[in-house]
Order: sequence, then structure tokens, then C-alpha cells
Amino acid sequence: MNHKKKYYSKELEFNGRTLLIEGPISGKKIHDYELHEGLVAFRSPSEQKKALISIADLPEGRINVVVDDNTIVGYVTFVYPDPLERWSEAEMEELLELGAIEVAKDYRGAKLGSNLLTFSMLDDAVEDFIIITTEYYWHWDLKGSGLSIWEYRKVMEKMMNAGGLEWMATDDPEISSHPANCLMVRVGKRVSQSSMQKFDAIRFTNRFMY
Repeated sequence: MNHKKKYYSKELEFNGRTLLIEGPISGKKIHDYELHEGLVAFRSPSEQKKALISIADLPEGRINVVVDDNTIVGYVTFVYPDPLERWSEAEMEELLELGAIEVAKDYRGAKLGSNLLTFSMLDDAVEDFIIITTEYYWHWDLKGSGLSIWEYRKVMEKMMNAGGLEWMATDDPEISSHPANCLMVRVGKRVSQSSMQKFDAIRFTNRFMY
């Protein structure tokens, strides 16, 4: 598949500062930016920066960021599903995973997550893909947010809806292990019926249970 990536940019005002949302950006551009010290949800900022660079340089990898001056304060990643996950089993070139979305705590309250996801769907190329995200409550910042599991789930779901992702059922064991976990999906306008059938076959691998 030919992965077309059209660059977009947009300015946002936050606390008297002008932030830049841009992407998809290259690994080189990420290298030239600093990563905010508050971006620690997955690993240290220095290690996360390396991970973002490696994803950006993949043919299918898409990284969109929020930048304050020369510092990345938020990002979202899109990449093929991990080979160890069931979503990779069908070997679908048209299936991408929203792998991570993170905003530095100092910038929360500006709806940067929702803005990032809305922005990410500006590129017409996304209409060729099924985009998924798997949400697990143990990854959520419940302590830092002060929200309950269900309050956080509601906020997360609303944010994903901004990018056109909707809840879909699945019998994936990890997702099914807790009712707050969920699979959310955006189906591009040009995705074929046969691709949807392949996707449905991996959403439910134990249909006899239903």
C-alpha cells in the first residue's frame, strides 16, 4: 500500500500562548524538537522521543504533535498493530492503530487531545483505513486526574469521538477482562466491505460464544 502523508498545521491559543498543531511530521523534525518533561505516561521523555522518531520513519507511521515554541507538549501516534496483538493476525494493510495519545499535564484543559484527534482526520488518506484504539483502564491516569474509572472512560470516549472513533464490541480477552476497557474504531469512507468482513473476523474470533 502507498502510504500518502499530507502535512497540515493549525494554530491554537492557550493561556496567552500560540501553540502549533502539525503533522504528520518526520523523525528528523521530532529529533529537532524538545519533548516536554511531563510526557512520562509510557516511558521517560528521552526514550519516548526515540520511540516517536522510529514510528515517524515507518512507511505507515503517522505522528501528529502539539508544539509550544520548540517543545512537543502533546502527540498522537498511528502505526500498524503490534505483531503480538490479535489485530495484526489478519495482516491487513488498511488497518492502523492509534497507539498512543498524550498531553503534558501543564497543558490539560485546552482540549488538546480532542484537537489532536480532529486534526489527525484532516488528511484524506485516512479514509482508506480502519483506525482502531484499544483502551485499558490500567493505562489511565486515574490518580493524576482525580477521576473515577467511569468518569475517565467517559472523558476518553468523548475525546475519541472527536476523531470519529466509535465503540465497537469484541471478544478480545484483554478488553473483555474489565467492563471499562473498550475497542474504538473509525472506518474510512473508502474501506471496502471485504475489508470490514476481515476486520469483523478478528473482532470476534469466538463467535460461538455469542
